[in-house]
Amino acid sequence: MVGAVTSDDVTARRASSFGPQAEAYARHRPDYPATAIRWALAPLGPGSHRVLDLAAGTGKLTTGIVAEGHQVTAVEPDEAMLSELVRHCGGVRALPGSAERIPVPDSTVDAVLVGQAFHWFDPDKAMPEIARVLRPGGVLAALWNSDDTSVEWVAEFGAVSGAISAAVGVAGRTIPDHELFRDATDTTFRHTHRRTAESLVATVGTHSHTLVIPRDERERLLEKMLTYLRSRPETAEGEFDLPLITYVKRLIRV
Repeated sequence: MVGAVTSDDVTARRASSFGPQAEAYARHRPDYPATAIRWALAPLGPGSHRVLDLAAGTGKLTTGIVAEGHQVTAVEPDEAMLSELVRHCGGVRALPGSAERIPVPDSTVDAVLVGQAFHWFDPDKAMPEIARVLRPGGVLAALWNSDDTSVEWVAEFGAVSGAISAAVGVAGRTIPDHELFRDATDTTFRHTHRRTAESLVATVGTHSHTLVIPRDERERLLEKMLTYLRSRPETAEGEFDLPLITYVKRLIRV
């Protein structure tokens, strides 16, 4: 008898769904605002720092950290995603690994940054492992981009695409408190992603909630999204800015 599918099963499927879409992910996912990266690293003071981009994906956050002048090590468990990262960020040290098993020595990085991924971690294992690789006084910060649903058409598009209901199902888009960390604080930044109707649909096509559904259902959903965008004056023709909010939470290693 086949057992019932649990929420943990669904989460695991969604967490492992990105690899086959690595090229599309690299092409369509948004970057992160430089102001958010600077805020995340502000407790370290000026200068170049040793930053670990954990669950680095195809390098969306890596690129921004490098642009700020820091020394980056990128760690990513998915081989296809890591290959895309190396292709786009060739000068960066890139290693296979996970939040629960980070392949760097103790106390060797000044900061661990996580873009759009902390909610996939096992926090009971990840938090002490992250603390292990950070020096005392080092920074742990997680960043998430999300659509700015205070804008009417964006909120309506989220309902059409299923992104709003899917986001509710992804528990804990934050970092839990932990005895090895102190001074938890968070903030948000406004951000935009330049898109067309077609490229915005392609972007949502890289989200986990669209990757784990049957192909025919996925195609119907993508067409429904495109129809909606073509019906709105803000998005019907040419390029437009998708309004985003970047949420950042930061902690300090004790």
